Amino acid sequence: KGCEWRGLAWSRDYEGFLCSLLLPAAARRSSLALRAFNVELAQVKDSVSQKTAGLMRMQFWKNAVEDIFRDGPPAQPVATELWRAVKKHGLTKRWLMRIIAEREKDMEDKAYRSLQELESYSENTQSSLLYLLLECLGVRDIQADHAASHVGKAQGIVTCLRATPYHSRRRKVYLPMDICMLHGASQEDFIRGSGEQRVRDVVYDVASQAHVHLQHARSFGKNVPATATPAFLYTVALEDYLQRVRKVHFDAFHPSLQKRNPLLPVHLYLRSWRTTF
Repeated sequence: KGCEWRGLAWSRDYEGFLCSLLLPAAARRSSLALRAFNVELAQVKDSVSQKTAGLMRMQFWKNAVEDIFRDGPPAQPVATELWRAVKKHGLTKRWLMRIIAEREKDMEDKAYRSLQELESYSENTQSSLLYLLLECLGVRDIQADHAASHVGKAQGIVTCLRATPYHSRRRKVYLPMDICMLHGASQEDFIRGSGEQRVRDVVYDVASQAHVHLQHARSFGKNVPATATPAFLYTVALEDYLQRVRKVHFDAFHPSLQKRNPLLPVHLYLRSWRTTF
């Protein structure tokens, strides 16, 4: 069973899995449990053909979290591990529930109306996960929370960009409508996998906002306790994607972006020795 939930984190969140392995031993297992929980929720939308089935799955997780905080988790591998993490670190229930609520809202399966809406979604999912990760590291610090808010927003934006080719093949487009309209890019342009300038301009604007959030996060860097920096290892993967998309002139469909960077584990390992992010 242990292999099952760890395997879930590894197969569906490779970079997050690597980051978890580089955390201090006391937080490692709990971090993997949180990532597996996040993956469980994230894959609901893609794994069910009917919205009702997805909503039932979300309800299972709402009940599971309630039961975890009553000390009676359901007999499900990820839920059991999450219970162990909650007990060990005194994790905040609100963050777990916020992730579920936002993922449930996302079952509507529509494009984000605006960049602001994508940022809000990212705050409620990725930033919430980072707040929990900070708790696993024993960090309760307002500056670290500010940094986590921006890193989470950057992560959500980059995830949306990276998934664009995958979604386009399924005739779905989630990139913010306001940015698409600004550049005159249609949903059909993305579904075709077009490399036209207007499509690249959309990708440039969205990627730039992720970069801005990373810069904002770093502006809190010198005030963030050193014990918090392992929570922000994921910034290495975000920088890696943003650099690679820049090299291909913001063509989100370029084949090189579909491959993993074989040096990423090395870059993560080297960054893990630094007390900055």
